[in-house]
Amino acid sequence: MIIKKPTFRKLTPSFGSSILVKQHVDTVDKDGAYWHFHPELELIYINKGQGKTHIGNHLSYFNNSQLILIGSNLPHNGFTDRLTANGTETTIQFKSNFLGDDFLHVPEVTAIASLFERAKKGIRFKIETKAIIGPKIEGLMEYTGLERVLKFLEILNYLALTDDYTLLNADGFAFETEAQDSSKIDIIFKYVNKNFQNHISLDEIADEVSMTVPAFCRYFKKATGKTFTQLVNEYRVVHATKLLLESQMSITDICYECGFNNFSHFNKTFNEITGKSASSYRKEIKMIIQ
Repeated sequence: MIIKKPTFRKLTPSFGSSILVKQHVDTVDKDGAYWHFHPELELIYINKGQGKTHIGNHLSYFNNSQLILIGSNLPHNGFTDRLTANGTETTIQFKSNFLGDDFLHVPEVTAIASLFERAKKGIRFKIETKAIIGPKIEGLMEYTGLERVLKFLEILNYLALTDDYTLLNADGFAFETEAQDSSKIDIIFKYVNKNFQNHISLDEIADEVSMTVPAFCRYFKKATGKTFTQLVNEYRVVHATKLLLESQMSITDICYECGFNNFSHFNKTFNEITGKSASSYRKEIKMIIQ
């Protein structure tokens, strides 16, 4: 088996800048996304798009807009499967000490320091904050130098003071961010993402990372805090939420399309992961599409 390169990603802001701001309007190749981490924090605003959110132990499907803050060295995957009409994704990457080592110890910056600490669990901001801060993030492209930094500080200050958010890994996460481990996890996630609609045996997945089944099970539980079966079921349920929203398929058909071979097991698993039945989810999500 070919050993993958470590998935630590080194980011380099443009010359003369302490923060990296980039924007794209192209469809993202979801197969090109990979499991990675970096010491920089990452603030991502997608104004119109669809795809999976996979940050730490959190896995979900989003439709339309999303505003996420990912903390330092928090493992995550790529986001957008596709951007919809007029859709853009704007990303800001920066180190917590981008204004110097003493920056976070200044009394006036206490709230921002707390924001950076919360971001280690991953933060998803809700509708009101997206509406206010999203355009400001996109507007950063128009500024350079000190003006850009000052505008960015305004954004951080707002995010630090709002309670309009959800922690994505509220119970913590157990990922080991060693390059070797991250590379193995990337292989596993990509394989599951490609094959979750079919049965994946432990022998099959263990072979992908050249491990015995007992060693794989111990490794995976230690690295992710969950069993392999739990992960596969999460992928299937996330795909089900996508189909419930975007298709007219019956819930029974969705069950089998997602890789479940037993309808009662699908219902039980869907309820455990989302906290509601598939039929309730479909009704509610169509009423509150953001």
